[in-house]
Amino acid sequence: MYFESLWDRYRVTEKSSGIRQALLDFLRSNSMASETMSMIIMPPSEPHTHTVVFLHGRGDNARNFARSLVFWRDSHGRSPFQAFPSFRWVFPQAPMRQCASSPDICPQWFDVWNVKDFADREELQAEGLREVVPQIRRLLANEANLLGDRWDRVILAGISMGAATSAHVLFHLDIPVAGSGRLGAFLGISCRCPFLGRPLPEMRKAIGLEDGVPDHANVIRNTPVLLEHCVDDPLVRLQNGYGMRDTLREFGAEVEWKEYPSGGHWFNTPAGMDDVVEFINRRVLGKSSEGQTERADDAMDLS
Repeated sequence: MYFESLWDRYRVTEKSSGIRQALLDFLRSNSMASETMSMIIMPPSEPHTHTVVFLHGRGDNARNFARSLVFWRDSHGRSPFQAFPSFRWVFPQAPMRQCASSPDICPQWFDVWNVKDFADREELQAEGLREVVPQIRRLLANEANLLGDRWDRVILAGISMGAATSAHVLFHLDIPVAGSGRLGAFLGISCRCPFLGRPLPEMRKAIGLEDGVPDHANVIRNTPVLLEHCVDDPLVRLQNGYGMRDTLREFGAEVEWKEYPSGGHWFNTPAGMDDVVEFINRRVLGKSSEGQTERADDAMDLS
């Protein structure tokens, strides 16, 4: 694995069911019941201009995931933090959940019955999404507020289950025109789309949020999207990535798709990082390939 997983730390079996239940109750009372989620924040090394909210994958945790990004380098040897020194990086922590298909307890944004067939008992995924999507929406709103309510300077990103969750956050965002009407960008790495194959209204209905469900797809249409997937990913197959890409396009998103011959269920280096840097520079910061600002009226001084 690419990280020391909380799953491994807190993996408890049926042989110790009393301990397992006590741990589950403790974790629920300290994280899941809270309206706010714990997170790791990497502050900018230059004056703050943008924020990236980056969701980790199933079984991982925010701290280890944040540390792992130090090793995701571009062709110039830069990590994301070095490539964008004015960016604030926020890494929310997924709640600990009892797995319905096993006695395990692990950090996951939502539960999955069958990791080899994500559509199997898919309704289980709605419960977790119904819980965390509003929390992440509030987190994005708080980050936009720090930037003068400029939602277009907030990037939502995720890997694996974190990207699947982030996509449903995007599907449930209603950003006012005064706040730019969109996010800065959506980045999805090694991802798939829960409730694939449904029209947007039906997908929203499947999640079943009570409040804040938009009746349009304006944010999806207006937010630039970059999806990256490694061909040799053994966990979320390339075909699942195609499903996410095609669903976003059906909903009106402008999607840039990148696939790489190697990298497994993780980031490709350095090409994957190069593509992220180029995409953010072009679609978020408004820079051409030569590094000149194309939209001077909307650009921020990054010096």
